[in-house]
Amino acid sequence: MKDLAELYAIALAQAEHAASAYDQMAASLADDSDHTIEPVRCVFETLREREQDRIVELTLRRAALPSKQIDATLEPEPLHHLVPESELSELADSSLSTPYQAWTIAVRHRQRAFVFWTYVAAHAAASQLRIAAETMAREALVDADLLRRERRLAWRAERSSKGDDAAEPSSSEMSSAALMESLLLKEIVRWSQTLPATDREKLLSSNGLASADLAALSAELPGTAETAGDVPRRVVRYAEQLTSIYLDESDRATDQAGLELAQSLAASSIARLARLRTFANSQRS
Repeated sequence: MKDLAELYAIALAQAEHAASAYDQMAASLADDSDHTIEPVRCVFETLREREQDRIVELTLRRAALPSKQIDATLEPEPLHHLVPESELSELADSSLSTPYQAWTIAVRHRQRAFVFWTYVAAHAAASQLRIAAETMAREALVDADLLRRERRLAWRAERSSKGDDAAEPSSSEMSSAALMESLLLKEIVRWSQTLPATDREKLLSSNGLASADLAALSAELPGTAETAGDVPRRVVRYAEQLTSIYLDESDRATDQAGLELAQSLAASSIARLARLRTFANSQRS
């Protein structure tokens, strides 16, 4: 992104698309003869109103920029929408859709916003862009937390109406994350051994390692026969999987301490993934 005007243009485009998608979803569920879908429709009406409030707030922020920074004709580059119609249509086409499922989709959308703005912050060249993107990422986390509470209430109401245990399903993957963190560290070290000294130092330092650690860590690596591109691809894949685990864990958190830990790990993991992808691309160019 070049400047704050472009940042807010993109943020507004995202919010406007989300508001429109939720509005269309609510309209598609407006069937007076089917009272079972009424609660689901109400969820999407609420989501539409939340996005409309976001549009107002973003418009005010954009208007506060110096007039010379605002380009009324600016159109953001095409984006992969954070609220894809395919997910909503799948829910609309299901006769078994519930408020819990609707809130789950909304949580997922705000998690995507968190990932997006964390990437923007990680790549921002100017401090004002980084600060604005970090603010957007924090707001997305707060939104996801609020939506998660609504989802939890919907789950409990659904289970209670069926006489089932009202506890929301959860299965922690943090133990597998610890193992994958270890594997990722070793693969980063393996990768660094194939690089010139300057690039090696850059890769290690950006991941909290020093050249002095290389000898000890290298001794733990088994020998393998593979092509030059195998290790970077594996590093990026491990980093992607870890990011997914941490985001899923934050989605399943049932207490504030667990939520904050998972969110912190997810934020760090996303920033790391951005750095690793950028470094891998620089090596290919």
